[in-house]
Amino acid sequence: MKRAELVPLGLLAAAMIAGGMLSPHFWDLRYLLDSTSLHVETGLLVIGMTFVIALGQIDLSAASNLALVSCATAKLLQMGVHPAVGICIGIGLGTMLGIVNGLLVAYANLPSFLVTLGTLALYRGIAQALMGAASVKFPESLCGIDRWYLPGGIVPVPFAVFVVLAAAFGVALAKTTFGRRVIAIGANSTASEYSAIKVNRIVLSVFALSGLMAGIAGVMMDSRLGVARYDHARGLELEVITATVLGGTSIYGGKATMTGSFLALLLMAAVHVSLGLANVKTEIQLTIIGAVLVLTLAIGGVFSGAKAGGLAGRAE
Repeated sequence: MKRAELVPLGLLAAAMIAGGMLSPHFWDLRYLLDSTSLHVETGLLVIGMTFVIALGQIDLSAASNLALVSCATAKLLQMGVHPAVGICIGIGLGTMLGIVNGLLVAYANLPSFLVTLGTLALYRGIAQALMGAASVKFPESLCGIDRWYLPGGIVPVPFAVFVVLAAAFGVALAKTTFGRRVIAIGANSTASEYSAIKVNRIVLSVFALSGLMAGIAGVMMDSRLGVARYDHARGLELEVITATVLGGTSIYGGKATMTGSFLALLLMAAVHVSLGLANVKTEIQLTIIGAVLVLTLAIGGVFSGAKAGGLAGRAE
């Protein structure tokens, strides 16, 4: 249990076994990949959230950012904007909304919890003002991304995109100067400043990254669902933060693993699929996911306490 990734890996194995017991179709590779691709938008937000929480911050507005990007992109395409241009503007909008959060946190010295709690309501409110109660159809030629496959017809395009981005940003977090600085700031921002790290610049960059992931996820959700609505991804913040912490990223900052976040996302997808096969209601699914998070944190706390006790005993 020395590595944080082992907890979600063990729970993932248990969830896979339980799913196989519920239905023999659970183990079909294409069915598993198709089911997981439905959670790719959550996974993209988890990538950004891993950096944010590693920094010792929080972004509660990621799902609202996704919804606003979804609505704005669909509106632009409805107005006749070229699809490539509209999609780029949508992703750029998501990045800019992340930068707004970053500016307020880094340069106005406001707590990220309060800033993103405010922009959670603000971004969702703008989306609602833009759309009202109506929904806007996405161009038919761009719909159904979850039914697009890589050559071979097994791996869905959304899942492939998620894997590539998770791998790339995982390397960035673990192996680059930028990633090491994010971890250092999360561990001790004051010491990082004295070490000549541009703390404000890193904070701004990380929130911009969170916004970028929300932008990509917003466009992807438009394509998957075929329509844009202001209430897209409502409440998704819970699952995103759950998966990030479940994967071993410390809620206090200074410790993060993209591999753990990736495994936690797979775990949550497996739990959803298993519970869906068992005809468990959505409300109860949320309860079970919350229980899984508490269980994981408890396991981590027990082993951290045991490790600390062992170190104290050796010191004596």
